[in-house]
Amino acid sequence: MEQLSAGQKLDEAFEKLNQEKSLSFEFSLDTDAASLKAMDGSSSPEPGEEMPDEVAQLLSDAKVSVTVQSKKPFGKSGEKDFDRMAMKVSGPDGRLVEYRVIGDQTYLRTDASTLGKAMGAPLPKAADLPPEAGALKKVLEGDWVKIDTKQMEELAAENGAEPGAEPSPQPTLDAATQKKLMKAVREVVAREVTLKSAGSGDGTERVTATAPFRTLATELVGELRPLAKKLPTDKELKDAPDGKVKADITLKNGELKEVRLDLAKLAENTKVKKLGLVIRMTDGVKPTAPVGATELDVEQLMAGMFGGMGAEGPGGAVDGM
Repeated sequence: MEQLSAGQKLDEAFEKLNQEKSLSFEFSLDTDAASLKAMDGSSSPEPGEEMPDEVAQLLSDAKVSVTVQSKKPFGKSGEKDFDRMAMKVSGPDGRLVEYRVIGDQTYLRTDASTLGKAMGAPLPKAADLPPEAGALKKVLEGDWVKIDTKQMEELAAENGAEPGAEPSPQPTLDAATQKKLMKAVREVVAREVTLKSAGSGDGTERVTATAPFRTLATELVGELRPLAKKLPTDKELKDAPDGKVKADITLKNGELKEVRLDLAKLAENTKVKKLGLVIRMTDGVKPTAPVGATELDVEQLMAGMFGGMGAEGPGGAVDGM
């Protein structure tokens, strides 16, 4: 039987993912609050703008669960084929925020009490909001609300634009360009990434990938620059961290199960003892539309909230701001 190389095993695992129509995974930071605080200190924040201890602890403990679903296998899917998505952010004390995108509707709910506790700054209670807040009260009460996705995207696109301006179309890559991009990435990875493989008798395979970050980034940008705009220049990349990035990839019976990225050396800070990213494949459920969700009109909400919380009109101040 032909002995496959580590690179071939990875290619086959990702090809299996391309044949799927639904994918569920969970990612989290493999770090601690002290390392996150040390990283924040490296950026020399202004007095009073340092990362709060509660936020550092929240980021180190949080987990994000995601499920995406397409009408076609992922390898053949375009942007319009992804019709369902669900994401949940959780902390040690339970769910913080959850949202789902089903067709033209986006559904959202949050546990305001748990989120406020984790952030170290209690959120307002539903009873404290003005009547104009409407369905926003439902959010603070932990109930599902739904938003017209197109309306939300249009409002986001129009933010800061001239009155009457048409929202800019979302940039997309045609199929030919996508293939060129993937080919370029694979060539760089094959050239710059060192792979080692270690198997076991139960069908589990662990592949370790190591690469110097600055070299890898420079090579990738060089290959992608003809295909994409607004990429960093070689001069800008000279300031990128030069430490090595290591990824431990776990395969089970040829399927991708987990990826662990060790990024501590990129911090270039001896106080950062632990910094990584973990991605695990999970058994997700089909994203479904929650029953009884309250309609949330984003445009009316924005107008009502600014009017109800003391806005003085264009150019005016909001109470307490």
